[in-house]
Amino acid sequence: MAAARRAVTDSTVVADSTVAADSTVVADSTGQPSSWVGGVRRWDAYNLTILVITLLIIVAEGPPQFRDRLLAAAALLAMAAWYVLMGRSVLYGGGAGAETGRRGALYLAGLIGLLAIAEILSGTDTFILLALCPQCFMAVSFRSAVAAVVALNGTPVLIALTQHETAARVGSAAGIAALGVAFSVAFGSWVSDIIDRSEERAALIEQLEATRAELGRAQHEAGTLAERQRLAAEIHDTIAQGFSSIVMLVQAAEAAMASDPAAARQHLALASAAARENLAEARGMVAGLAPASLDGGGLDDALRRLAAQTTAELGIEADLQIRGPRRELATGAQVVLLRVCQEALSNVRKHAAAHRAQIMLSYGSDAVRLEVRDDGAGFDPARVSGGFGLRGMRGRVTEAGGSLSVRSEPGAGATVIVEVPA
Repeated sequence: MAAARRAVTDSTVVADSTVAADSTVVADSTGQPSSWVGGVRRWDAYNLTILVITLLIIVAEGPPQFRDRLLAAAALLAMAAWYVLMGRSVLYGGGAGAETGRRGALYLAGLIGLLAIAEILSGTDTFILLALCPQCFMAVSFRSAVAAVVALNGTPVLIALTQHETAARVGSAAGIAALGVAFSVAFGSWVSDIIDRSEERAALIEQLEATRAELGRAQHEAGTLAERQRLAAEIHDTIAQGFSSIVMLVQAAEAAMASDPAAARQHLALASAAARENLAEARGMVAGLAPASLDGGGLDDALRRLAAQTTAELGIEADLQIRGPRRELATGAQVVLLRVCQEALSNVRKHAAAHRAQIMLSYGSDAVRLEVRDDGAGFDPARVSGGFGLRGMRGRVTEAGGSLSVRSEPGAGATVIVEVPA
């Protein structure tokens, strides 16, 4: 039952159960009073109301002796003090285990003893049971609560028998006790069912929060991995390729330095241009911008510059053909097509030993097609697992909702074909 009281609060934070009634602080995660606070205060008000009414009944209909009325009222006030000092911590403080059960039983035993004293002195205080019986189901387990309810309601009957009251008075007390037990058990069963449902809901909420936290961690890890892969692809397709071009051009300049100074200077000029372009790409990557090569003229001009750069660096014929009416493409589609073309021409430089490369960009009604062909050595696609460049190209194209294929045969060159939605 103590665990059930915690379940009712869901995410409410309940303060130390040993704090007295006037200083009890119950707050939710925002630091503001929660609905649980309102429930505790309503119980306090209910118990106080029943106590005041019972005291008025004793004053109005109690025993003729002032001393007996005073002592009966003192017993009821002792119940109120017992409730404040121990009852509130037992009923609302949470906790679980054998220690909580023992404290609940001790609290109820004190109530039964004080009720017996008040009943012996006045015989008119059974109205207080309306406040005491519900507390049984909040203090101990259901079975123990039923036993406590029977003891509370049976106390007036036992007192009437021991004082040799009339049969009518004993019968009246027994009838009231039976009705009280029946109502309390029925009410307690209903409350217990509500508490069980609250426990289940609290468990589900806890499980949901744990699942959400785990999902958040998984999403964060997936996002981190995706960002790492994106940066790796960007670096591979831009900066790494640019450095490769610079190294190749510097080596060519060193080789021609003695025999052909003019060619060496040309190679160094191309290396300087490649370094500046690499620097612009790095700055664009840091700033989270589109590729610097797309600035100013869009995809068509970027591909033209790429073809011219390939011709200048490799000394092979690289030309661009554009088919279909030109249209503005989304930045993401332009980046994918440009990166795939860069990677394909990089492979031509590294592996193909080609004399000619052809870039063909075709604008269709609902898709854009890019083909990069070379007349180099070619390869067998079935025997090539694909390095990071090929994986990166496929990943980019798939993410853009497109498709990529590679056609090649040994000695017959290679063709990279990619289509993305327009």
